[in-house]
Amino acid sequence: QVQLVESGGGLVQAGGSLRLSCAASGRTFSSYGMGWFRQGPGKEREFVAFVGWSGGSTYYADSVKGRFTISRDNAKNTVYLQGNSLKPEDTAVYYCAMKRDVNYVGYSLPRAYAYWGQGTQVTVSS
Repeated sequence: QVQLVESGGGLVQAGGSLRLSCAASGRTFSSYGMGWFRQGPGKEREFVAFVGWSGGSTYYADSVKGRFTISRDNAKNTVYLQGNSLKPEDTAVYYCAMKRDVNYVGYSLPRAYAYWGQGTQVTVSS
């Protein structure tokens, strides 16, 4: 059974930084792309970032480009999301997810992911 467990959320002031982690188990982690999504209050879940199986390919939503960095450590079965220059509009529950297939098709779409973590709350105060 696949499990994804996020950690690292919390309360941070605007302009600050946070590093989220997501530990995976139950599937060959190094074979699948991983994504981060977020869902703010009253909003739909939205794509944040994606990293390919090797870590060599990364993609970001325009809203976080230049501020967030996604990375992975296949030896530790863990994916990370480093957020810098955080803004109040970054406040959301952040979810990591594992792609359904080994390709990159639909990496920004929630339906392309088979497994999800429970989420971790990030709150950015102004």
